Amino acid sequence: MVAGTAGLATSYFVAMVMTIRESPVVAVAELVIRLTPGAVVERAIRVLGHHDKTFLVIVLLVILGLLFAWAGRLARRSWWKPLTVFAAIAGLGLVAIAAQYDPRLTDVLPILVGFVTWVVCLSVLTDALRSEERRAARAEAADPDDPGESRRPARRGFLLGAGLMAVASVGVAALGRVLGQGRRHVEETRRLLRLPGVSEPDAPAGVSVGLEGVSPWRTPNDSFYLIHTALIPPAIEPKDWQLRIHGMVDREVVLTYADLMARETTEAWVTLNCVSNPVGGLLIGNAWWSGVRTADLLREAGVHDGADAVLQTSDDGWTCGTPLAALTDDRDAMLAIAMNGQALPIDHGFPVRTLVPGLYGYVSACKWVVDWEVSRFEDISAYWTQRGWGELGPVKMSSRIDVPRREDEFDAGEKRVGGVAWAQHTGISAVEVSLDGGAWQTTELGNAETIDSWVQWSTTLTIEEGDHVLRVRATDNTGLVQTGAEADVLPDGATGWHEVHFNAV
Repeated sequence: MVAGTAGLATSYFVAMVMTIRESPVVAVAELVIRLTPGAVVERAIRVLGHHDKTFLVIVLLVILGLLFAWAGRLARRSWWKPLTVFAAIAGLGLVAIAAQYDPRLTDVLPILVGFVTWVVCLSVLTDALRSEERRAARAEAADPDDPGESRRPARRGFLLGAGLMAVASVGVAALGRVLGQGRRHVEETRRLLRLPGVSEPDAPAGVSVGLEGVSPWRTPNDSFYLIHTALIPPAIEPKDWQLRIHGMVDREVVLTYADLMARETTEAWVTLNCVSNPVGGLLIGNAWWSGVRTADLLREAGVHDGADAVLQTSDDGWTCGTPLAALTDDRDAMLAIAMNGQALPIDHGFPVRTLVPGLYGYVSACKWVVDWEVSRFEDISAYWTQRGWGELGPVKMSSRIDVPRREDEFDAGEKRVGGVAWAQHTGISAVEVSLDGGAWQTTELGNAETIDSWVQWSTTLTIEEGDHVLRVRATDNTGLVQTGAEADVLPDGATGWHEVHFNAV
């Protein structure tokens, strides 16, 4: 186990020093995520929340510890059997690296260093034990009647060597973390960027209904929900970023970050919500996004007749199939470079991500985007759709009660209630509430100047003492009323009316 830990430490050190995004353990963890059925992933997210990836890494480390212990047991009787265990572990790491998008030969170096470390360290430690056993055996042969210490193999040398090796492993891993400043440098670059054409967010007048507890119109960057499959988000220098547009186009286009900066910037308020968001859930946020329209870029590439999809690929290998029509119509679909007036946070896709109003992120919101292949849905396979999720991913109209909260208790009488509603790229025309199954009552809406952002709503109800249930539903600008039929998030988003149980005294 000491030898195994030393190998993990040296592989992590090499990965950090070479600014390789993934250590071998992380690469294997991401491979597990890729191979896990969508329903199981969804369940894990529900149960573990933001700790799901941490839990997966811990499980992998425990499994590795058991395998290392087994290799040590095998080393008692054979020199080559533990090598097969180490080789199998290293082979799994190589498979995980090969499964990444466009891996380089340098990406496998941490695995090779870790394997050599395993072999050398195990050999050093077992040789120390064997030499002591041979010495004790010679002493017994020389004087069989001597029951003294000379007949028992000494462990002090082994324990000292193992202790030093364990301390060195911790030091190597810590040094790698210190030296691995790639992400830190990218973060500093991001902070110092000056983005032409990007303005500070200025919320439209009247968007707030003025009710404390209702989600603010603009979601701060550090409060915006995070959903992605990367254990370690890619840290990409702007000068190293480029997007390749190819496939069913007249001409291949390669864009650099400088090319984007030189183009006209479009800005818009856009609400994003995850397809995994349950009815009344919090996986939603509204922000001021800045970027370059995707329609202009695809027009320059010259899309062929018959194409209906764009397969987007992230720097970490994640893919999504996006309807071509949503990238080329009049909506503010963009390659986003800024969020709320600042360069994108690394976790939200810096330096460039794709943003498509009206579509769930699993078919559109490609963070760290580096490749667009114009194609047809029948010819592509994307990360989530091949796991059973819907192909087109249009956002479903929904509404949420923010005030009161579930199980709240307050004085009977007049009570102001409120929340938010959304129907991206369609817009909300009305929100109604029903108390204890009674008639639907209209509410006051905040002013939403864009159909791509959510709207706040509020109203005042007269509430008697006792337990109550409040429900909410919305109507979009086409007159469609939000359905009360309950459906799970799989395969293409949850439906149903949000309800809150509370008590008045």
